[in-house]
Amino acid sequence: MLSDKVIFILGISRFDGAFESTSYTVAKFLAEKNRVFYIDYPYTWKDYFRNRDANFRKRKGAFARSSDGILETSSANLKIIIVPPLLSINFLPEGRFYRFLLKFNEQTIANRIKKIIIKFRIQNHIFINSFNFHYPAVGHLVHAKLHVYHCVDPLIVPHDVKHGVISEEQILQNCDLVVCTSKQLYHEKLAMNPDTYFIPNAADVSLVSKVMHKETKVHHLLVGLKKPIIGYFGNIERRIDFTLLQKVAETLIEYSFVFAGPVDDKLVPAEFKEQHNVYFIGSIPHNQMPSILKGFDVAMIPFKKDAVSKTIFPLKLFEYLGSGKPVVATNFNLDLVEFTHDTISYCSNASEFILEIDEQLKKDNEARQSMRIKVAAENSWQRRLTELSELLHEYYRIKA
Repeated sequence: MLSDKVIFILGISRFDGAFESTSYTVAKFLAEKNRVFYIDYPYTWKDYFRNRDANFRKRKGAFARSSDGILETSSANLKIIIVPPLLSINFLPEGRFYRFLLKFNEQTIANRIKKIIIKFRIQNHIFINSFNFHYPAVGHLVHAKLHVYHCVDPLIVPHDVKHGVISEEQILQNCDLVVCTSKQLYHEKLAMNPDTYFIPNAADVSLVSKVMHKETKVHHLLVGLKKPIIGYFGNIERRIDFTLLQKVAETLIEYSFVFAGPVDDKLVPAEFKEQHNVYFIGSIPHNQMPSILKGFDVAMIPFKKDAVSKTIFPLKLFEYLGSGKPVVATNFNLDLVEFTHDTISYCSNASEFILEIDEQLKKDNEARQSMRIKVAAENSWQRRLTELSELLHEYYRIKA
């Protein structure tokens, strides 16, 4: 495993976001044996003037260019780096002017990192771009010993696609190592960089195992809902197959369908929201997941089957399994079969989805629960990030 190294991670998420991110999970794990500096997802000047919430105030003193930008954490080996606000340029069309201004933003991030390198007299370091494709040149600008790109999702959202396709290609062409979280992403990126590997997402088994504890109570928002409860925990957005769910909810009219997570209202059909047995309970903090899952009788992943879904390797799948709950999923990515073994049947249509829900409710028992928990343990963050650490160690040794 990698140890006693200095690692800078440019994250796609803010360290104190409402949901646990892969970027920050990686940072915390690597900090167990290394010195890690997590570069918080940068604020733009637009963010700076619009977002004056508690999280902004936490960072305010660190934004100044005269500051080193360091925020301490509970771990002596893990520090947060706040960079000065950046130019708001994503609205610009792709082209020379956008790329010219992007250089200023990248140099601002790089200068902050260089200040840390000087302050702590760092000789060599690893730089991981954790899916922050918006700033492709930072790893090159800070002269990393090992430059890594961690690709955790496809580019889908128009805001990301606009400049991200070109920027991601630049990273892929210039980095030393690429790590992808799905097989489809692995095959796509391998064509652009031969040093590409597949290490899938995983579950926080220690958190979801609390579902099995007697002291864990069902979340108050689920108390009183008619049983059985068929539930989903996560973002409610474009990947959800609402056409399928409409048929399922209309057929299983005596069941409750619960969606816990932020909702993109533009994508949820009005007729589905108006179903009397469908409940959207809003965003729930990640640490409250056990109390939500405890109230589910069956957990579901009702994703569309399309080109984008082939690239999805959802960590919620293994979180569901780690809670011991039965899981019903669509056949959006059959690469998952290798990792879930016989614990999940992947459904191709609404009829199969309905039958599988009833099958899971009728046949669930302790033996099935134990098998699901065992499969989740095989896909824990501890195991996956150990694999990542070993890969980083090997490539660092080659570069030394």
